[in-house]
Amino acid sequence: MRKLTAAVCLLGAMTLPTYAVAAEVAVLDWRAALMNTQSAQSSLSQLEGQIGNQQREAQALGEELQRLQERLQREGETMSQSQRDPLIAELQQKGSRFEELRREVLQAQQASEQRFLEGAESKLERAVEQVLERHSIDVLVEPQGVLHSSTDLPNVTNEVTQIFDSLN
Repeated sequence: MRKLTAAVCLLGAMTLPTYAVAAEVAVLDWRAALMNTQSAQSSLSQLEGQIGNQQREAQALGEELQRLQERLQREGETMSQSQRDPLIAELQQKGSRFEELRREVLQAQQASEQRFLEGAESKLERAVEQVLERHSIDVLVEPQGVLHSSTDLPNVTNEVTQIFDSLN
């Protein structure tokens, strides 16, 4: 009985590599596939329209804050207390506004991304399923998940983007 069990195990072990070698493996960067879609570009344009003014204000404030900090470092020791105090107050006030803008922009970006992903999830799944079926792919991995491959794995990212864009 032990010899039969050992023979079955050996036979099973010998056939496992055959399955691994026969499997069709491809690479999909699903983030890039989604971000290259027309839907994503439209969503980004919409977001830019919503938060563009806040981003520009934050950028201008950031530059102004940097100038004020440099001035305070450069001239702070030679300034009188009556000159330094208003400068520090201005720095604090503008720094607070900058942080407020940064939070608002980040929240708007996250909400926009969440809405887009929720709307795109089923469409992405359908596009991936079509590519898997079309190429008889058994294993799909992300580019970051491939540690080594002795051959170039097919990258189906662009194809998924194209199919995504063609779906209604």
